Amino acid sequence: MSDVIVIGIAGGSGSGKTTITDKLVECFGDNVSVIHHDSYYKARHDLTYEERVKLNYDHPDAFDTDMMIADLKKLRNGETVDCPVYDFAIYDRTDRTFPIYPRPVIIVEGILIYESRELCDEMDIKIFVDTDADVRILRRILRDVCDRGRSLESVITQYLETVKPMHEQFVEPSKRRADFIIPEGGHNRVALQMVIERVRAHLAEK
Repeated sequence: MSDVIVIGIAGGSGSGKTTITDKLVECFGDNVSVIHHDSYYKARHDLTYEERVKLNYDHPDAFDTDMMIADLKKLRNGETVDCPVYDFAIYDRTDRTFPIYPRPVIIVEGILIYESRELCDEMDIKIFVDTDADVRILRRILRDVCDRGRSLESVITQYLETVKPMHEQFVEPSKRRADFIIPEGGHNRVALQMVIERVRAHLAEK
C-alpha cells in the first residue's frame, strides 16, 4: 500500500500521546489503524511474577521492536497482522493476539519509538508530545492505579527507579528525530488541527 501514511506519536509516559491518537481516530475513523509499542513488550514466561516486577520496562531492550517493525512493514504492504496482547497486571505477554488491519493511516504510538532509527525510517510524520514532568507523573499514577491495578507505592517506586532516569537517557534525546514537537499534547488545539489537516490532505490525494 504505497498510499499509506505512517504517523509516529512519541513522548514521555503520561504526556498525552493517547489523547492525540484518539483525536485522530475520532476524526478519521476506519481510515486509521493504531499500533502500540506497549503491545510489543517481550514475553517473559521464563521468570516468576516477583522477578518480572523488578525488570526495567522503560529501557529499549524491554521491547521486541524488531517484531513491531516487521508487523509495520506488513501493514504497509496491505497485510493484516496478529498483534500480541500484553497484560500489565501480570507484567507479561499473554498467548492472545488481536488483528490490526492495513488502512490508509497507520499510527505508531509509544514512549521509545524514536530510539530505533530503523523504526523511525518507517514513519512519514514523527510527532513528539512534550508535557511537564509533574503532569506526566500525576497522569501515570491515575492510569496505573485505576486502570492497571498497581499500588501507589509501586508506581512511585518504578517512576523514581526506572521511568524518570530512562526518560532522561532515552526518551528526551529522541525528540530530536521528531518532525513536530507538540507542547501539552491533545490540549494544544492549534498543533492538533495542523496534524489533522495534514492527514486530511493525504486522504484527499488518494
